[in-house]
Amino acid sequence: MATEIDGAARTVTADRPIDLAHTVAPLRRGPGDPCHRETPDGAHWHASRMPTGPVTYRLVQAGPCAVAARAWGAGAAEFLDRLPHMLCLDEDLGGFAPEHPKIAEAHRRFPGLRMLRTGLVFETLVPSVLEQRVHTVSARASWRKLVWAHGDPAPGPTPAPMRVAPDAETWRYLPSWTYHRANVDPQRAKTIVLAARMADKLEQAAAMDHAAAARRLCAVPGIGVWTAAEIAQRAFGDPDALSVGDFHLAAIVGWTLLGHAIDDAAMIEYLEPLRPHRYRAVRLLEISGQARKPKFAPRTPLVDISRI
Repeated sequence: MATEIDGAARTVTADRPIDLAHTVAPLRRGPGDPCHRETPDGAHWHASRMPTGPVTYRLVQAGPCAVAARAWGAGAAEFLDRLPHMLCLDEDLGGFAPEHPKIAEAHRRFPGLRMLRTGLVFETLVPSVLEQRVHTVSARASWRKLVWAHGDPAPGPTPAPMRVAPDAETWRYLPSWTYHRANVDPQRAKTIVLAARMADKLEQAAAMDHAAAARRLCAVPGIGVWTAAEIAQRAFGDPDALSVGDFHLAAIVGWTLLGHAIDDAAMIEYLEPLRPHRYRAVRLLEISGQARKPKFAPRTPLVDISRI
């Protein structure tokens, strides 16, 4: 029997490459994320809240087609059981044959990129809502402040102090001034509280087809197409979850693939032939280093409403 220090262990393998680092990168909400650590030995540590309880897990690349995992906490067994599902080892890329040379080249260079399917809807929803309509830097600072203050200590021998994000009931009953002091405006705070009230129904979206899941998410006031896509990219493993409405994405796609800026409507039309892999194409451009957008003006200033 494994000791508490060793944790429970499992190694998963696939019939094609697994690029662990790029696959799990969307889990990390910026530098200093209390729920995530990457160590010099190449390990990816993450603290999460499974239905059976909190878990800290450590993932390492164990070969081109293998990932080794250890997990601690009440949710460890459940996490290890769901690991192949989380890493989308069942996905079929038979129909993905991009024609644009940049996407095709990125796919050739990074054949191990997988989608991510944590199945944890509300846990993914909160940081996605925090990133609505504000600088990513500000949103991630809010995430850090709220999780450090109201999350739980991560189980297991973490390489540095880590936290498990608060559960839905905790988010639901945080006072309005707590959100304000974390630089979260009333509209985003209200969306989080409303979602927390219906967290059980939102978790059911993980078992739905992608279109039905998006409709379930968008039934929450304050959650639109962009937020639903950001959740689907991490919780559902949806390879087509295009973040329409993103401040930068359409311009990045336009400049990278066409050499000029385009708007959301033109992006949707241009990427249509890539269905159901539009998000996969965007991720490939990102990780290959080809995604680009010229800088034409100074960055807009960060706003800190906590000082008001």
